[in-house]
Amino acid sequence: MTAITTTTLANKDIPAAITWLTTQFPGAVAFSTSFGQEDQVIADIIWKHQLPVRVFTLDTGRLFQETYDLIDLTRARYQQPIEIYFPETAAVETLLREKGVNSFYDSVENRKECCNIRKVVPLNRALQGVKVWITGLRAEQSENRHDMPLIEWDEHRQLYKYNPLINWTFDQMTDYLAQYRVPYNKLHDKGFISIGCAPCTRAIEPGEHPRAGRWWWELSQKECGLHA
Repeated sequence: MTAITTTTLANKDIPAAITWLTTQFPGAVAFSTSFGQEDQVIADIIWKHQLPVRVFTLDTGRLFQETYDLIDLTRARYQQPIEIYFPETAAVETLLREKGVNSFYDSVENRKECCNIRKVVPLNRALQGVKVWITGLRAEQSENRHDMPLIEWDEHRQLYKYNPLINWTFDQMTDYLAQYRVPYNKLHDKGFISIGCAPCTRAIEPGEHPRAGRWWWELSQKECGLHA
């Protein structure tokens, strides 16, 4: 397998870097979008430059209506395919039958169990056969992401993880959205910085940490397991 380091991509802009990756791993580069602001920037770049990258999202079954509206708006704007992965029906049914609809409020362990069923397992299915996974992570988002490199090797999934916006600031991201009139989730205008499932996300107050609105009732590291 081709060895890739941050140095390999550091001097390339995002379109050039993704183009290079797709030539090294033809048919095996995928981008996972949750339709946050960062993800809309990357999707715009991929489709604007007609890059051969699979784009997929995870529908947990508990997303905000505004997120579903944005999915439809994005499809209409770009006329490009977006693969949608759902959790396994049997696993969700078992969880709800044994622990109820809102068990994630009861403990961090229960919350992570729900995240695993609704997000991690479908993600792993979506990434089968993928050699490069493109994400919308930024270092500013959380302490866990602060030291993440531009590109890294994911030993567990046996693939490269490319984080093209890792060094972008919040202002750089929002400036891009405004400049190119990229559609974004209207919840961002209402204080929702990081948007996940509806029962697990709230707006944040001025001065609060960007991830404070995710799993707001607990004091964990505010991660679901996708990027742990």
